[in-house]
Amino acid sequence: MSNPLYRQHVISVADLSTDTLTQLVKTALHLKQHPQPHLLDNKLVATCFFEPSTRTRLSFETAAHRLGADVIGFADGANTSAKKGETLADTARIIAGYADAMVVRHNQDGAARVMSEFSSVPVINAGDGTNQHPSQTLLDLMTIFETQGRLEGLNIVLVGDLKYGRTVHSLAQALSNWNNTFYFVAPPQLAMPDYITEELDEKGCAYHVIESFEEALNLADIVYMTRVQRERFDEQEFLKIQGLYVLKAAMLAHVRANMRIMHPLPRVDEIHPDVDETVHAYYFEQAKNGVFARQALLSAVLNEELPA
Repeated sequence: MSNPLYRQHVISVADLSTDTLTQLVKTALHLKQHPQPHLLDNKLVATCFFEPSTRTRLSFETAAHRLGADVIGFADGANTSAKKGETLADTARIIAGYADAMVVRHNQDGAARVMSEFSSVPVINAGDGTNQHPSQTLLDLMTIFETQGRLEGLNIVLVGDLKYGRTVHSLAQALSNWNNTFYFVAPPQLAMPDYITEELDEKGCAYHVIESFEEALNLADIVYMTRVQRERFDEQEFLKIQGLYVLKAAMLAHVRANMRIMHPLPRVDEIHPDVDETVHAYYFEQAKNGVFARQALLSAVLNEELPA
Protein backbone atom coordinates (compact mmCIF):
# COMPACT_ATOMS: atom_id res chain seq x y z
CA MET A 1 0.00 0.00 0.00
CA SER A 2 1.46 3.40 -0.98
CA ASN A 3 2.50 5.56 1.94
CA PRO A 4 2.59 9.40 1.82
CA LEU A 5 3.96 9.63 5.39
CA TYR A 6 7.25 7.81 4.79
CA ARG A 7 10.02 9.83 6.47
CA GLN A 8 7.56 12.66 7.18
CA HIS A 9 6.81 14.43 10.47
CA VAL A 10 3.40 14.00 12.14
CA ILE A 11 2.85 17.18 14.13
CA SER A 12 -0.79 18.16 13.67
CA VAL A 13 -3.97 16.51 12.46
CA ALA A 14 -4.43 19.53 10.20
CA ASP A 15 -1.33 18.38 8.28
CA LEU A 16 -3.00 15.05 7.36
CA SER A 17 -5.42 14.65 4.48
CA THR A 18 -8.71 12.77 4.81
CA ASP A 19 -7.28 9.97 2.65
CA THR A 20 -4.19 9.70 4.86
CA LEU A 21 -6.27 9.57 8.05
CA THR A 22 -8.49 6.88 6.53
CA GLN A 23 -5.44 4.91 5.46
CA LEU A 24 -3.95 5.10 8.95
CA VAL A 25 -7.21 3.96 10.58
CA LYS A 26 -7.36 0.96 8.24
CA THR A 27 -3.72 0.14 8.98
CA ALA A 28 -4.33 0.31 12.73
CA LEU A 29 -7.34 -2.01 12.47
CA HIS A 30 -5.32 -4.38 10.29
CA LEU A 31 -2.46 -4.48 12.80
CA LYS A 32 -4.92 -5.20 15.61
CA GLN A 33 -6.05 -8.32 13.79
CA HIS A 34 -2.74 -9.27 12.15
CA PRO A 35 0.36 -8.71 14.34
CA GLN A 36 3.59 -7.89 12.48
CA PRO A 37 6.42 -8.60 14.96
CA HIS A 38 9.24 -7.96 12.46
CA LEU A 39 7.91 -4.93 10.56
CA LEU A 40 10.40 -2.56 12.20
CA ASP A 41 13.34 -4.90 12.76
CA ASN A 42 16.64 -2.99 13.06
CA LYS A 43 14.85 0.33 13.66
CA LEU A 44 15.42 2.50 16.73
CA VAL A 45 12.70 4.77 18.15
CA ALA A 46 13.47 7.56 20.65
CA THR A 47 10.65 8.46 23.05
CA CYS A 48 11.35 11.98 24.34
CA PHE A 49 8.87 12.83 27.08
CA PHE A 50 9.54 16.22 28.63
CA GLU A 51 6.10 15.98 30.29
CA PRO A 52 4.78 13.04 32.37
CA SER A 53 2.68 10.42 30.62
CA THR A 54 1.50 6.89 31.29
CA ARG A 55 -0.66 5.70 28.39
CA THR A 56 0.98 7.62 25.57
CA ARG A 57 4.57 6.79 26.46
CA LEU A 58 3.96 3.15 27.34
CA SER A 59 1.74 2.51 24.33
CA PHE A 60 4.28 4.06 21.95
CA GLU A 61 7.04 1.94 23.48
CA THR A 62 4.84 -1.16 23.39
CA ALA A 63 3.94 -0.41 19.77
CA ALA A 64 7.60 -0.12 18.79
CA HIS A 65 8.66 -3.28 20.61
CA ARG A 66 5.80 -5.33 19.17
CA LEU A 67 6.85 -4.30 15.66
CA GLY A 68 10.43 -5.37 16.32
CA ALA A 69 12.00 -1.96 16.95
CA ASP A 70 14.30 -1.03 19.82
CA VAL A 71 13.49 1.95 22.06
CA ILE A 72 15.60 4.57 23.81
CA GLY A 73 14.42 7.73 25.55
CA PHE A 74 13.45 9.48 28.74
CA ALA A 75 10.25 9.91 30.76
CA ASP A 76 11.01 13.25 32.38
CA GLY A 77 12.73 16.30 30.91
CA ALA A 78 14.10 17.18 34.36
CA ASN A 79 16.63 14.40 33.94
CA THR A 80 17.97 15.62 30.59
CA SER A 81 20.23 18.39 29.34
CA ALA A 82 17.12 20.55 28.88
CA LYS A 83 17.43 21.12 32.63
CA LYS A 84 20.86 22.64 31.91
CA GLY A 85 19.40 24.98 29.32
CA GLU A 86 19.88 22.99 26.10
CA THR A 87 17.52 24.24 23.38
CA LEU A 88 14.90 22.13 21.70
CA ALA A 89 16.74 22.64 18.42
CA ASP A 90 19.99 21.19 19.80
CA THR A 91 18.15 18.34 21.53
CA ALA A 92 16.46 17.44 18.25
CA ARG A 93 19.73 17.48 16.32
CA ILE A 94 21.45 15.23 18.86
CA ILE A 95 18.69 12.64 19.21
CA ALA A 96 18.20 12.49 15.42
CA GLY A 97 21.78 11.27 15.27
CA TYR A 98 20.87 8.25 17.38
CA ALA A 99 17.38 7.18 16.29
CA ASP A 100 15.35 6.47 13.16
CA ALA A 101 12.28 8.30 14.52
CA MET A 102 11.49 10.53 17.47
CA VAL A 103 8.30 10.65 19.58
CA VAL A 104 8.00 13.97 21.48
CA ARG A 105 5.77 15.01 24.39
CA HIS A 106 6.21 18.55 25.74
CA ASN A 107 4.28 20.98 27.90
CA GLN A 108 4.84 23.90 25.51
CA ASP A 109 2.56 24.54 22.55
CA GLY A 110 4.52 24.17 19.33
CA ALA A 111 7.50 22.35 20.85
CA ALA A 112 7.16 19.30 18.62
CA ARG A 113 7.04 21.44 15.47
CA VAL A 114 10.18 23.29 16.58
CA MET A 115 12.00 19.99 17.07
CA SER A 116 10.81 18.72 13.69
CA GLU A 117 12.41 21.73 12.01
CA PHE A 118 15.83 20.66 13.31
CA SER A 119 15.47 16.88 13.08
CA SER A 120 16.76 14.80 10.19
CA VAL A 121 14.44 11.92 11.17
CA PRO A 122 10.63 11.86 11.47
CA VAL A 123 9.14 13.50 14.57
CA ILE A 124 5.76 12.36 15.89
CA ASN A 125 4.00 14.78 18.21
CA ALA A 126 2.82 12.89 21.32
CA GLY A 127 1.17 16.02 22.75
CA ASP A 128 2.39 19.61 22.95
CA GLY A 129 0.87 21.77 25.66
CA THR A 130 -2.79 22.58 24.99
CA ASN A 131 -2.24 22.36 21.25
CA GLN A 132 -2.30 18.99 19.43
CA HIS A 133 -2.22 15.25 20.09
CA PRO A 134 -2.41 13.53 16.69
CA SER A 135 -1.65 9.98 17.86
CA GLN A 136 -4.55 10.20 20.34
CA THR A 137 -6.75 11.40 17.50
CA LEU A 138 -5.79 8.43 15.38
CA LEU A 139 -6.70 5.95 18.13
CA ASP A 140 -9.95 7.89 18.66
CA LEU A 141 -10.82 7.65 14.95
CA MET A 142 -9.94 3.96 14.99
CA THR A 143 -12.22 3.44 17.99
CA ILE A 144 -15.10 5.39 16.45
CA PHE A 145 -14.84 3.38 13.23
CA GLU A 146 -14.57 0.15 15.20
CA THR A 147 -17.75 0.90 17.18
CA GLN A 148 -19.85 2.71 14.57
CA GLY A 149 -18.66 1.19 11.31
CA ARG A 150 -18.13 4.63 9.78
CA LEU A 151 -16.62 8.05 10.43
CA GLU A 152 -19.29 10.20 8.80
CA GLY A 153 -22.85 11.22 9.64
CA LEU A 154 -22.40 10.89 13.40
CA ASN A 155 -23.48 13.00 16.37
CA ILE A 156 -20.33 13.68 18.37
CA VAL A 157 -20.74 15.06 21.92
CA LEU A 158 -17.57 16.53 23.43
CA VAL A 159 -17.83 17.17 27.18
CA GLY A 160 -15.84 18.99 29.84
CA ASP A 161 -12.58 20.84 29.32
CA LEU A 162 -12.79 21.90 25.69
CA LYS A 163 -10.46 24.89 26.13
CA TYR A 164 -7.29 23.21 27.39
CA GLY A 165 -7.99 19.64 26.25
CA ARG A 166 -5.71 19.09 23.26
CA THR A 167 -7.37 15.74 22.51
CA VAL A 168 -10.71 17.38 21.67
CA HIS A 169 -9.03 20.04 19.52
CA SER A 170 -7.36 17.42 17.34
CA LEU A 171 -10.44 15.20 17.26
CA ALA A 172 -12.80 18.00 16.19
CA GLN A 173 -10.39 18.98 13.42
CA ALA A 174 -10.12 15.40 12.20
CA LEU A 175 -13.83 14.60 12.29
CA SER A 176 -14.61 17.83 10.45
CA ASN A 177 -13.27 16.06 7.35
CA TRP A 178 -16.45 14.01 7.35
CA ASN A 179 -20.07 15.13 7.61
CA ASN A 180 -20.53 15.00 11.39
CA THR A 181 -22.53 17.11 13.82
CA PHE A 182 -20.82 18.31 17.00
CA TYR A 183 -22.25 19.18 20.41
CA PHE A 184 -19.88 21.11 22.67
CA VAL A 185 -20.84 20.72 26.34
CA ALA A 186 -18.76 22.93 28.62
CA PRO A 187 -19.01 25.90 30.97
CA PRO A 188 -18.20 29.24 29.29
CA GLN A 189 -14.71 29.41 30.80
CA LEU A 190 -13.85 26.04 29.22
CA ALA A 191 -15.46 26.58 25.82
CA MET A 192 -13.98 25.25 22.58
CA PRO A 193 -11.39 27.74 21.26
CA ASP A 194 -12.46 30.11 18.51
CA TYR A 195 -9.89 28.79 16.05
CA ILE A 196 -11.59 25.36 16.14
CA THR A 197 -15.13 26.72 15.67
CA GLU A 198 -13.86 28.98 12.89
CA GLU A 199 -12.42 25.95 11.09
CA LEU A 200 -15.76 24.15 11.47
CA ASP A 201 -17.54 27.20 10.04
CA GLU A 202 -15.19 27.27 7.07
CA LYS A 203 -15.91 23.60 6.35
CA GLY A 204 -19.66 24.00 6.84
CA CYS A 205 -19.77 21.60 9.79
CA ALA A 206 -22.81 21.82 12.07
CA TYR A 207 -22.08 22.37 15.76
CA HIS A 208 -24.06 23.36 18.82
CA VAL A 209 -22.68 25.02 21.97
CA ILE A 210 -24.69 23.97 25.01
CA GLU A 211 -24.27 23.74 28.77
CA SER A 212 -26.90 21.04 29.41
CA PHE A 213 -25.25 17.61 29.37
CA GLU A 214 -28.45 15.55 29.29
CA GLU A 215 -29.83 17.59 26.41
CA ALA A 216 -27.10 16.20 24.17
CA LEU A 217 -26.69 12.73 25.70
CA ASN A 218 -29.70 11.10 24.09
CA LEU A 219 -28.73 12.40 20.63
CA ALA A 220 -25.22 11.03 20.74
CA ASP A 221 -23.49 8.31 18.77
CA ILE A 222 -20.23 9.12 20.56
CA VAL A 223 -19.86 10.81 23.96
CA TYR A 224 -16.29 11.96 24.47
CA MET A 225 -15.64 12.86 28.11
CA THR A 226 -12.66 14.84 29.34
CA ARG A 227 -11.37 15.71 32.80
CA VAL A 228 -11.05 19.26 34.02
CA GLN A 229 -7.29 19.68 34.27
CA ARG A 230 -6.73 20.86 37.80
CA GLU A 231 -3.14 21.79 37.08
CA ARG A 232 -4.31 24.57 34.73
CA PHE A 233 -6.43 26.42 37.36
CA ASP A 234 -5.97 28.04 40.71
CA GLU A 235 -7.79 26.23 43.50
CA GLN A 236 -10.71 28.65 43.82
CA GLU A 237 -11.50 28.60 40.10
CA PHE A 238 -11.17 24.82 39.96
CA LEU A 239 -13.69 24.31 42.77
CA LYS A 240 -16.26 26.36 40.83
CA ILE A 241 -16.22 24.00 37.87
CA GLN A 242 -15.35 20.66 39.50
CA GLY A 243 -18.11 18.11 39.13
CA LEU A 244 -20.23 20.13 36.66
CA TYR A 245 -20.43 17.22 34.24
CA VAL A 246 -20.44 13.77 35.81
CA LEU A 247 -21.73 10.81 33.80
CA LYS A 248 -23.58 8.13 35.77
CA ALA A 249 -25.18 4.88 34.67
CA ALA A 250 -28.67 6.12 35.53
CA MET A 251 -28.30 8.81 32.86
CA LEU A 252 -27.99 6.18 30.10
CA ALA A 253 -31.54 4.82 30.23
CA HIS A 254 -32.65 6.48 26.98
CA VAL A 255 -29.45 6.74 24.95
CA ARG A 256 -29.02 5.17 21.52
CA ALA A 257 -28.10 1.48 21.53
CA ASN A 258 -25.01 2.16 19.41
CA MET A 259 -23.78 5.00 21.63
CA ARG A 260 -20.29 4.52 23.02
CA ILE A 261 -18.50 6.51 25.72
CA MET A 262 -14.89 7.49 25.16
CA HIS A 263 -12.32 9.24 27.32
CA PRO A 264 -8.61 9.94 26.69
CA LEU A 265 -7.90 9.13 30.37
CA PRO A 266 -6.92 9.59 33.10
CA ARG A 267 -10.38 10.15 34.53
CA VAL A 268 -10.97 11.71 37.91
CA ASP A 269 -14.64 11.91 38.84
CA GLU A 270 -16.30 12.80 35.51
CA ILE A 271 -17.31 9.16 34.80
CA HIS A 272 -18.79 7.31 37.76
CA PRO A 273 -17.46 3.75 38.15
CA ASP A 274 -20.99 2.39 37.72
CA VAL A 275 -20.72 3.30 34.03
CA ASP A 276 -17.82 0.87 33.56
CA GLU A 277 -20.04 -2.21 33.43
CA THR A 278 -22.54 -0.81 30.91
CA VAL A 279 -22.45 -1.79 27.24
CA HIS A 280 -21.80 1.85 26.37
CA ALA A 281 -18.43 2.14 28.17
CA TYR A 282 -15.59 1.81 25.68
CA TYR A 283 -12.75 3.88 27.16
CA PHE A 284 -10.61 0.96 28.29
CA GLU A 285 -10.77 -0.67 24.84
CA GLN A 286 -10.06 2.78 23.41
CA ALA A 287 -6.87 2.95 25.49
CA LYS A 288 -5.89 -0.53 24.28
CA ASN A 289 -6.32 0.69 20.71
CA GLY A 290 -3.52 3.18 21.38
CA VAL A 291 -0.94 0.48 20.76
CA PHE A 292 -2.31 -0.35 17.30
CA ALA A 293 -2.84 3.28 16.28
CA ARG A 294 0.72 4.12 17.28
CA GLN A 295 1.98 1.03 15.46
CA ALA A 296 0.30 2.44 12.36
CA LEU A 297 2.03 5.80 12.82
CA LEU A 298 5.46 4.30 13.44
CA SER A 299 5.16 1.95 10.49
CA ALA A 300 4.00 4.86 8.31
CA VAL A 301 6.99 7.12 9.02
CA LEU A 302 9.55 4.29 8.95
CA ASN A 303 8.39 2.09 6.03
CA GLU A 304 8.00 2.94 2.36
CA GLU A 305 4.84 0.83 2.23
CA LEU A 306 2.14 0.25 4.84
CA PRO A 307 1.04 -3.29 5.72
CA ALA A 308 -2.00 -4.27 3.65
